[in-house]
Amino acid sequence: MAKALLGYVGGPDPRIIEESRHLRQRVQDLENQVLRLQRENDTLNAAIHQDQLLTLADTDREPALT
Repeated sequence: MAKALLGYVGGPDPRIIEESRHLRQRVQDLENQVLRLQRENDTLNAAIHQDQLLTLADTDREPALT
């Protein structure tokens, strides 16, 4: 009786299993993307503090309108 009330008939629904697998994979992909972006951000922050980023010198500029 309890199985019927919970909708449990013949095992787990394959659609739910597939959706769960898909969501777990999506979470893993997003976690990897966050880690990649954090590493990239750390690299850029380090470059800022070490003056490794390119900057425009005032003497290299030309007027926009002549």
